[in-house]
Amino acid sequence: MSQSKPAKKLGFWMSTSLVIGNMIGAGIFLMPSALASYGGISILGWLFSAAGGFLLAKVFSNLSTMISDKTGGPYIYSREGLGDFAAFLVAWGYWISIWLANAAITIAFVGAIAVFFPVFAENKIYAVCLGLLTIWGLTWINSLGIHESGKVQLATTIIKLIPLVLIIIGGFFYFDSDNFIPFNVSGKSTFEAISITAALTLYAFMGVESATIPSENIETPATTIPRATLWGTLITTLVYILSTVAVMGMIPLEELSRSAAPFSDAMAIVNGEWGRNLVALGVAIAAFGALNGWILVQGQIAMATARDGLFPKIFKKKNRKGVPICGIIIGSILTSIMLLMNYTDGLVDQFKFLILLTAFCVLIPYLFSAASYMLIRLRNEKRLTSLVAVIALGGLAFLYSLWAIYGAGKEAVLWGAVLLLVGVPLYLWQKYKQR
Repeated sequence: MSQSKPAKKLGFWMSTSLVIGNMIGAGIFLMPSALASYGGISILGWLFSAAGGFLLAKVFSNLSTMISDKTGGPYIYSREGLGDFAAFLVAWGYWISIWLANAAITIAFVGAIAVFFPVFAENKIYAVCLGLLTIWGLTWINSLGIHESGKVQLATTIIKLIPLVLIIIGGFFYFDSDNFIPFNVSGKSTFEAISITAALTLYAFMGVESATIPSENIETPATTIPRATLWGTLITTLVYILSTVAVMGMIPLEELSRSAAPFSDAMAIVNGEWGRNLVALGVAIAAFGALNGWILVQGQIAMATARDGLFPKIFKKKNRKGVPICGIIIGSILTSIMLLMNYTDGLVDQFKFLILLTAFCVLIPYLFSAASYMLIRLRNEKRLTSLVAVIALGGLAFLYSLWAIYGAGKEAVLWGAVLLLVGVPLYLWQKYKQR
């Protein structure tokens, strides 16, 4: 590999777009339908998830101020607080979850494009070719430098927000408060309904840590990352909640619960068929932007781990643009394999099962980061009032992460733990080579 050159770094807006873009994927466009069977009470579920998301955002923003000179985000925080083994588990699970999730995001992108070009829904070969072209096109863009990837992320984030903002505005003109009566239509208790809808929505906040991972490639990281993390989370939360309220206010709940494209249906009320196409384009852009952001992140997390000798050396090699190119290429190869599984008869169920595991693998870094935050601060903090604040923030974030892991389900937790343990021989081998 050629010697790397100093590269342009991500500023505040690009860093914020990394948080927003990685959090807002194609899945949000189906969320109102999933929540409709619970009624307006699902908004309280959103608020509960948002509270947990802000706790994690605050933990990550504080950690990024305390440890601003090292790339790796949750990995490096876990290593500082809990040691090498815990950090390896975070990096291993997180890295696996990214290339698995990237396959799912690619499939969502192809599905959105099929709205305009039905051949991609009718022909598996064409669908696979488009998916592979998208993965490797974005891999190439990321190889040009983190600033180039950041420009794509900023542009796609702005574009994907347009249909969501239009629906929020349109919702004020077509809003019917009767759609929220009765407030809880699920037949379950208030507590149960809030708990279930909170569990459904908590996954929408995955990606809150995105700006912390490429720390070395962000301008003045000690100030930019905390601001980008908190503002990115705030903007995303407002978009989530306001757009869900708008769609529920525009479409009767019974009809909404049967909708396969709730945002498209809502936009059709405002702008007719043109509105449907705009939302379909928004879904495609949302998936495209999320895929770009996660390809960026997958190379950074693997590079940080390899630098500490916990991943093979190949992952820390950079190209002339300062990009950890080997890590990005390896991740994209694995994503491509997962994509092919989804379009291969007999392997579809296995693919869906692997996607199920990503939730657990992503939530473990949140749990460990919250624990590390408390441990790192408690080692150095002497004032009683500060100690109480640290325990309150870190403890609540830890409990929320634990609750989220519980919400992932027994099967995901069991097999996710197995997936983490599969990496233990690699950890032992890497530690042996360091002796």
